[in-house]
Amino acid sequence: MIRSIKKVMELNRYHWNPNNRVMKTLRNIEKDQGKLSSHTIKLCNEYAIEILGHKKYAYWLYVYSAIAGGFKEGWIPDRYFKDVVIPKIDGDYRALGKHKSLNNFFFNHNSFPDLASQMNGVFFNKNYKHVSPIDLKNLLFKEVDDIVFKEDSSMRGRGIHFFNRKNFDITKIKKLGNGIFQRKIDQHDLFKKFTDNSVATLRITTVTNNLGEASARASYLRLGSGSETYLQSESNIRIPIDIKSGDFSEIAYLANWRAISEYPISKLSFKGNTIPLFNQCIELVLDLHTKVPFIGLIGWDVIIDANDNIMIMEWNSGHTGITLTEATQGPCFADLGWEKLRN
Repeated sequence: MIRSIKKVMELNRYHWNPNNRVMKTLRNIEKDQGKLSSHTIKLCNEYAIEILGHKKYAYWLYVYSAIAGGFKEGWIPDRYFKDVVIPKIDGDYRALGKHKSLNNFFFNHNSFPDLASQMNGVFFNKNYKHVSPIDLKNLLFKEVDDIVFKEDSSMRGRGIHFFNRKNFDITKIKKLGNGIFQRKIDQHDLFKKFTDNSVATLRITTVTNNLGEASARASYLRLGSGSETYLQSESNIRIPIDIKSGDFSEIAYLANWRAISEYPISKLSFKGNTIPLFNQCIELVLDLHTKVPFIGLIGWDVIIDANDNIMIMEWNSGHTGITLTEATQGPCFADLGWEKLRN
């Protein structure tokens, strides 16, 4: 009996808590956009039930509609993306993206700022040759003064650690577990003018079809809010980026989905800016995606450094974020037939 009650409670938490959080997001958006009409809510409900199979998928459709100013067929709600799409198009391979220490194994490309890795208590250079703990420090700081260690499975800005020659402690490093050592990136002046405290990331979402052909579907830029030394999901600022031109949207969104038109600290306008080397960024991630065509969708975190080099900070498979781009640029995946995957 107790087990049955616990099971029901767990199911209730699963079915209702996520949607409660989405409704909180909707209320924040309505402060800027006005209240969502009952007609639009009805369209979202009907689409969720008739096309996607359950009303629980309507809630993100409310959010998308509030941002876009009306309902659009073909949208993929975040919860449907997580429940149905990712298990179908990625399967068990969706976990590969969290193993950051395998970057060079999959891609073997110098666009990754990787220097070394820690795997199961053993240190390796980027070509997976064993490195002793004594030699690790000299390897990491041979050409750079500052490095970043990213734990495997780190997400939402967690599991990131900064080191230099003075504070590098091998004992502390070992306790962090599996992960990747990367050189710290000096970012392009465009991003520095907004904030130089943390490195911005350009998220580019790519998908592959059944023939293994890759295409870019959406993009947005994440900036720190000003005080952080690295991006954190709880405080970052997200700017939709035109997938064809690389132009900044006039409107950006805070972590709570409130809309802004200028960077809060510097008061710089987002409008009128363009991502440098944007087409080259797209070409690069498309080429890299074809190296792992069995993963249906990848979110690439890209940045341009101060020397105009394109750097891949990390790649994300599994439940990557699609909500902002679906709301502001979507439907981004309407031609892929994902609404049929539930069958």
